[in-house]
Amino acid sequence: MTRSVQALAYARPSALTDATGGRHLGLETAGGTTPLGAEAHPQFFAGFLTSPQVAARGLLAVADVAAARYHQRTRPASLDPVVTGNGDRLRFESFSGCCGVYARLDVLQEGLDGADTGHGTTNVDVNNPLREALSRLAGDDPLHLRVGPEEMVVSTLDGPVVEKKVPLPDRWLRGFAEAQVVSGGFDLRAELPAAEAVRFLRALPRTADAGGRGPMWVVPAGRTLRPTTRPGPGAVCLPGPDRLGALQRVLRHATALRVYGPPATDGAATAAAWEVVLPGMRLTLTLSPDPARGFSGEGGVLEALATDEAAADADLVSVLLAWEPRIDPADLAEQSGLSVARVRAALARLGTAGRVGYDVADAAYFHRELPYDAERAERHNPRLVAARALLAEGAVHLDGTTAGTATVLSGERRYQVREASGGVLSCTCTWWADYRGRRGPCKHALAVRMAKRNLIAAGGTR
Repeated sequence: MTRSVQALAYARPSALTDATGGRHLGLETAGGTTPLGAEAHPQFFAGFLTSPQVAARGLLAVADVAAARYHQRTRPASLDPVVTGNGDRLRFESFSGCCGVYARLDVLQEGLDGADTGHGTTNVDVNNPLREALSRLAGDDPLHLRVGPEEMVVSTLDGPVVEKKVPLPDRWLRGFAEAQVVSGGFDLRAELPAAEAVRFLRALPRTADAGGRGPMWVVPAGRTLRPTTRPGPGAVCLPGPDRLGALQRVLRHATALRVYGPPATDGAATAAAWEVVLPGMRLTLTLSPDPARGFSGEGGVLEALATDEAAADADLVSVLLAWEPRIDPADLAEQSGLSVARVRAALARLGTAGRVGYDVADAAYFHRELPYDAERAERHNPRLVAARALLAEGAVHLDGTTAGTATVLSGERRYQVREASGGVLSCTCTWWADYRGRRGPCKHALAVRMAKRNLIAAGGTR
C-alpha cells in the first residue's frame, strides 16, 4: 500500500480548561488553507457553543471514527480530525483507518454564539487528555470554543511544541473523494423521531457481522425501521451495523434520525448515510457497502479523472469556489459557461483533491481544502494508472470510429469492451462480471474511454 507521512505541527496541545464565567475549549490547529493562502495555525472561531455537552459528545464521536478500524481491528489507526470554517458553520470531519466509515459533525449557525465563523480548512489536535476531559463534561455551563490559537500568544512562540507524524495511505485520500461522489446519489429514505431513533440504534448488534452472511437491510415500518435480509421499496443497506457505534455518544440528545441511500435495485450492497439531528448541529456517519471494503475502491471518480476536459473545467470551477457552505452546480454552470454535467464532473475531480465535500442534509456540495498532498491519490489510483499504461502500450484497439466494440490486450488475454446506449461501457473481464459497473469502470473500459476521447480530440468521430 502506497503511503506518505503527514506531519502535523501544533502550537500547543488542545485542552479543556476552567475559565471565568464557564469553561474554555481550545482546539489547536495545524497548517491549513484560508482565503489568504496557507497559514501555519489558522483561527476559525472564538465564541460560545449553545449546546456545550452535545458539541463535546459530537466531537468525541468524530474522534472515535478517526481512531477506529472496523476491519482488521488489530491494526492501530489515529488521524486528527479536519475542521472547515464555512462562514456560517464549523464542519469536523474524519475517516476511519479502514476507509469504510466517514464521519462529519456540522455545528450550524444556531449552535454557535458570539462570534463570526472564519473560512478555511485545517487539522485539529484531539489528544487523549482532551478526550478524557470532554467525556467528563456535564451540564450546560457556558463553554467558550476557540478553533485556532490566540493571536497574541502565537506571536511569542518560537515554534511548534506538539508534532505528530502519522502514516497517510493514498487509499485514505481516495476514500474522501469517493465518499463525496457516492453521497451525491443519495436521497432521504426515512426519518425517525427521537424516541424511535434511540430505540432502533440501541437494538442494533454491537459486534461485526458473522462471516458468510449477506448484508443487513432496513425498511421503513411506520415510525421506525424494520431489519430485513432482502431489500424492498425504500430499503437502505446496513452492512456492519456495529459501525454506527459512534452515534451512541449523542443519542440522549437526538431529536431525529435521518437515513439516506441510493435506490435498492438489484439487491447488491450499497453505501448509506445515517444522520443524527441534534440541537444546533448534525452528526452524520456514511458507511461503505461492506465492512471489509473501503470507499477508496469504489471508482466513482475515475471517469472524471480520465479526461483532460474535466481537468481544465476543474481549474475554472475552482476559481469560483468561495468557501461556500452550499455549492449549487447550476449556479456554477451559469458563472462558468459550462453545462451542469461538466460542472458535476469538475466537482468530482476537485473532490479527489479534497477541495469539495457533499452534505446529504443540504443535498449540496461544500467548499473545503484538505491539508494533504491529495494529488497523490490521483497519481496512484491503481485502475487509472493501469488504464493509462494500457493506452501507452498501444493495447487498445478501437473497431472503427463508431460506437461499438473495442479490444484490449492485457497480459496474454484479450478483453472485449462494448458501449451500450447511454454510453455505458461493459467488459468481458472478471471485474465487470463481479460488479457490473457498481464500483466504477474496470481498467480496460477506462482505457477504451480515454482512447475514444483522444480520437475525438484528434478530429475523428465516435
